[in-house]
Amino acid sequence: MRIVVCVKEVLDPAAVNNYALAGNLKIAADGRTPEVAAIPRLINGYDEQAMEAALRIRDQGVACTITAVTIGTDRKDLLKHCAALGADEIVAIDPGTAELDGQVVANILAAYVKSIGGADLVLCGRQASDDDQGVVPLLLAEKLGLPAATLARAVEVSGNSVTVTRATADGDEVVRGQLPAVVTVSNELGTPRFPTAKAKMAARKMSPVELAPAALGLTAQELQPAVVMLRQYVPKVQGNCKFLTGSAADIARELMERIRAA
Repeated sequence: MRIVVCVKEVLDPAAVNNYALAGNLKIAADGRTPEVAAIPRLINGYDEQAMEAALRIRDQGVACTITAVTIGTDRKDLLKHCAALGADEIVAIDPGTAELDGQVVANILAAYVKSIGGADLVLCGRQASDDDQGVVPLLLAEKLGLPAATLARAVEVSGNSVTVTRATADGDEVVRGQLPAVVTVSNELGTPRFPTAKAKMAARKMSPVELAPAALGLTAQELQPAVVMLRQYVPKVQGNCKFLTGSAADIARELMERIRAA
């Protein structure tokens, strides 16, 4: 079977938070993109767990080919990381000058999956840590005409069916469907594995397949975003802290009075 894992490179969320808390996160002159020269990039955490889900299916004894695909030609480190983890194929799709929103990304990924004759299972992270929208996997399922299961904490394949354990607010939910299908993977899957030094060395020699939207048969209309970002800004956060002094009893009394008054 063929498993396609969709991966995205994002800014390190921890570094972004640290910059924001320190007041050092700035927006560029275009008013839409953050100035991020000093912030490292890495694989989206949920997408790394989608890769882990694919590898666990292989560990279950399922004969499969795992393909990691991303949008962007400057993502070689990301794809080599996927190769080191165990991806058999790595693919980079150059979006050119297209402005990417959820619709355009889904159109590109769907066109790629169709160009390879389809996939038995498409795995995605539940959302990206930079925009937190989580719309691409469901749009992708719609465009491929496939059923979708979301928020997977476990994915098992048996014959032509897939069993997904979903992490919901009301507890775990087990669903089963026929392949092909799209599944989004959540952090409840568990800690993803680390590549070995030997695997990293081997991945350095692996070159990604590079494609362009024209080669995938995408039209200019399919590369037009349905949603355009107008502005992005860092909200100003103001804190007002008052220190209470005196004995423990006095501090406790004043604190309770302030809480009741509030």
